[in-house]
Amino acid sequence: MSRLEGRTAVVTGSTSGIGLGIARALAAQGANVMLNGFGEPAAIEKLRAGLAAEHGVGVAYSSADMTKPAEIRAMVAQAVAELGGADILVNNAGIQHVAPIERFPDERWDAVLAVNLSAAFHATKAALPHMRARNWGRIVNIASAHGLVASVEKAAYVAAKHGIVGLTKVTALETARTGITANAIAPGWVLTDLVQKQIDALAAREKLDRPQAKDRLVGEKHPSREFVTVEQVAGVAVFLCSEAANEIRGATLSVDGGWTAQ
Repeated sequence: MSRLEGRTAVVTGSTSGIGLGIARALAAQGANVMLNGFGEPAAIEKLRAGLAAEHGVGVAYSSADMTKPAEIRAMVAQAVAELGGADILVNNAGIQHVAPIERFPDERWDAVLAVNLSAAFHATKAALPHMRARNWGRIVNIASAHGLVASVEKAAYVAAKHGIVGLTKVTALETARTGITANAIAPGWVLTDLVQKQIDALAAREKLDRPQAKDRLVGEKHPSREFVTVEQVAGVAVFLCSEAANEIRGATLSVDGGWTAQ
């Protein structure tokens, strides 16, 4: 797989979790990176500076709110101005709310759809002209196993992630005769800090040891009974940015321990 020197990646929701893992992996391949997300300013600056020093690439940060289209456009413009382009776009930012449909708050529905789906549309719309100007680009949308199957009490998240899969296909078709590709990654349970907290809570509640709690949680969905790692998702994202993936267009790649194969 070719390295990505001279390319610039915008990764939304990249101050922690999957987004940060992808940002690190792209920087390791030589790409400049625009970080985005929430957090303490000092911690974010330490992260930004450390990533730049470790990999010898340009790293900038945007605090753009993914519910605000104007801020999303400004983030892409900042990447072009400060880092020289917007060659790779990873739409990763996401939020969740769990409730039955009858009790699902209207404002939470609107927020989940705005961050998980509409933000990807606005970022893609802003980045595509820059990609077309160079006849090269990679759009990687982080969907979910819930972009392919459903679970109860996750109406907004499932709707948004199904929408991401559809948006990916349309983007791929509209760029099919160019050097721009659009694909999605659909992770299952990823062992992030947030999921580790759920494991610990289950262990305490059910009086289980941590391996038992981990197996109980992941075994509900993954036939492999193993969690996906952040590094595995990041590796797939790097692959989709490589020349080997030039003719992968509009695909959704499942990384889910067999969840959606059932």
